[in-house]
Amino acid sequence: MRIVVITGLSGSGKSTAVKALEDEGFFCIDNLPVTLIPTFIELVERSKDQVRDVALVMDIRGKDFLKGWEEILLGLRSIGHNLDILFFDTTDEVLIRRFSETRRRHPALPGASVPDAIRFERESLAGLHRIATRVFDTSEMNVHQLKETVLAFIRGEDGNAKRLTVHVQSFGFRYGLPLDSDLVIDVRFLPNPYFVESLKKFSGQEPKVKEFVLEQAITKEFLVRYRELLDLLLPGYQREGKTYLTLSVGCTGGRHRSVAIAEELKNYFTDKNVELKVTHRDIEKG
Repeated sequence: MRIVVITGLSGSGKSTAVKALEDEGFFCIDNLPVTLIPTFIELVERSKDQVRDVALVMDIRGKDFLKGWEEILLGLRSIGHNLDILFFDTTDEVLIRRFSETRRRHPALPGASVPDAIRFERESLAGLHRIATRVFDTSEMNVHQLKETVLAFIRGEDGNAKRLTVHVQSFGFRYGLPLDSDLVIDVRFLPNPYFVESLKKFSGQEPKVKEFVLEQAITKEFLVRYRELLDLLLPGYQREGKTYLTLSVGCTGGRHRSVAIAEELKNYFTDKNVELKVTHRDIEKG
C-alpha cells in the first residue's frame, strides 16, 4: 500500500496538499491518533474497496504524535508499505503574517505568542523534517503552485518511470535559506560584481556580469571541483530512487554571483538525463 504522511508546520499549506491528494484519488484522514495508525492500515487492507493509496495528515495537533510517530511510521516502511513523508515548511515571517491575517490561534501553544509557538513547533518537528522524503518550502507559493508541486511529486513516484528532476535555484542569504534545499553552496567567497559600478545595477543573467563572475580564476577552480562533487552524488541519488533534487546557490543578495553560477550549472546538467528547472528566488529584491 502507498501511504503518504502529510506533516509540517501549522499554516504551511498542509490543508491544500491533502485536498490535492483527495482529487488524485487518495483516501485521506486528518489528525488520526498515531497509535491508531497500524489498526487503521490493517482495516484498510482488509477492506473490499481495494484502497491502495492513503494519505494521513499528522502534526502538532495530535496529543500523542510527538511521542510515538517514529516507531510507528518507520515500522510501516519496514513491513513493506511504500511510505512517503511530505514535510511542509515556510519561513517564520510568512507564518506570522498568515496567522495575523486569519486571526487564528496557533495550535502548538494556544496561550503563547505566535513567534514562540512557531519556534516550539519547529523544534518539536525537527526529527520529522530530518527524515522526510521531501520538504516543501511554500513561502513563495500560491495555492495553485502548491497543488501543482505536490501532484508533480506524487505522480512521479506513482509507478511511472520518471527522470530525476533537478531544481537549481539562486537565493540571497540576506533573505533566508531556502527550506526545501537538498544541497546548498555558498558563493559569497567569489568577487562581487555589486562593487563594480558599471555592473552593479545588472543581474547575473546579464552577459557582462556573468562574464565577470565566471572568468575569475577562483570561479573556474570552484566549478571544476563542484562538478566533480556532483559527478559523485548524482548517480548515487538516482540509484537510490530519488526523484527530486533541489540545489541552492547563495550569495549575499541573490542577484549577481549566485544567479551567474546557477545559470552556468545549466550546462553541467544538459547531458545528465534529468529534468532541469532553474529559478532565481531573490533576483528582483536586490
